[in-house]
Amino acid sequence: MNGRSSTGLEIRIAAMLCYALGFITGLIFLAIEKDSRFVKFHALQSTLLFASLFIMNVVLSFIPLIGWFFNMLLVPAMLVCWIGCMLLALQERKFLVPIVGPIADRESRRF
Repeated sequence: MNGRSSTGLEIRIAAMLCYALGFITGLIFLAIEKDSRFVKFHALQSTLLFASLFIMNVVLSFIPLIGWFFNMLLVPAMLVCWIGCMLLALQERKFLVPIVGPIADRESRRF
């Protein structure tokens, strides 16, 4: 999958950057990418994944004790997921994260 995206970046770099700041860069690349389905897929997957993890983090922080415990498990898992997503996108691999990946794949084909 060589070439450049409509942003002028290499496709693999653009896909990796979709994950750089979580759902924020995912939204940015969703707005500016016009050509590459690969980049659009990673932008949408990043947005869905990290927005849902952010919401879970906020909700768990309001639940005393048990919520805090699960939040302590969620944060390291988020870090591993974030690094893994960036590395796999940099390798130009289209991987589907459970639950949000199939949604991102289906919806990225629409536009």
